[in-house]
Amino acid sequence: MRIGPARIVAGCFAFLVLLSPAFAPAQALNPNERANPNEPVLKALDDLEWYLKLSDVAQVDKISYTSLPLAHNPNPTAPGAGNPLIIRAYTFIPKNLDRTRKQPLLVLAHQGIHGNVSSSELGHIMRELIGEGYSVIAPDYRGSNGYGQAFYEDIDYGGREVDDVFAARQWMLETYSFFDPQRVGAIGWSHGGFITLMEILQHPDAFACAYAGVPVSDLVLRLGYHDASYNALYSAPYHIGKTVRDDIKEYERRSPITWVSKLETPLLVHTNTNDEDVNVVEVERLIAALKAEGKKFEYKIYENAPGGHMFNRLVTDLARQSRQDVYKFLGKYLLK
Repeated sequence: MRIGPARIVAGCFAFLVLLSPAFAPAQALNPNERANPNEPVLKALDDLEWYLKLSDVAQVDKISYTSLPLAHNPNPTAPGAGNPLIIRAYTFIPKNLDRTRKQPLLVLAHQGIHGNVSSSELGHIMRELIGEGYSVIAPDYRGSNGYGQAFYEDIDYGGREVDDVFAARQWMLETYSFFDPQRVGAIGWSHGGFITLMEILQHPDAFACAYAGVPVSDLVLRLGYHDASYNALYSAPYHIGKTVRDDIKEYERRSPITWVSKLETPLLVHTNTNDEDVNVVEVERLIAALKAEGKKFEYKIYENAPGGHMFNRLVTDLARQSRQDVYKFLGKYLLK
């Protein structure tokens, strides 16, 4: 394989950047640390990596659109305080797509509370989705890292971050007339699975189907089995601002399990018994709640699948087979 000059330059620069202590990645789950001011540089490098990895099979673009204003504005009377928040998103459209016909669309919510749409984590999956014939929009919703401290603290967990992802769906449908609004799917893992669940529960008519992999689903339970530093993330002043003990109802309001009675969208859920992040008990409670409501959905509980929380996002035979099951499920509703 020939390595082009752009990749060499990007690789060398990234290597030098990562060698510097000043550019060490921020610890996203520590509310007492500020977002790394150098993350925008690393984000720009990753933007280039997206083009290098997928431009042979897709039209790759990074776009900006507007979403709802800040949920918590420290200075609500300042000029522009009520302006819509600007969100960046990646769009991937297969190069061989027939634009004379209506086509399906996937909305992908990235993993990680303060994560982002990372080519190292999602590049191989995006190539698979493109190969299946899907166009994808993947937004860096509010709270994502790589855009500075202010955007990092704009987080609104289970609130307007969900609106940001829904606005990405709307942007694609408004911008490209060849997408079929009746064939839009939602997909995500971990926190992205959480957002996927919230999307279909809040907008039951907007999505034809959804996949939620190892999804966060019950914040009250989740904060009961995670440690104090994780709990502190949510009670940070720029975040929810209260502990779950101080305001259980608020944490319930932001949890998909509270809204399972609203499920109308075909749904597939995966979990893993040795998941070290989203404990299988949390997802089992979601499954039980959906069954109690008489909802039709599909699920699979993997037994001690290698990789734990990441089990079907890896490049392994089991992960590939698991993702093929996901694509088969999505295809029933989207590839007509």
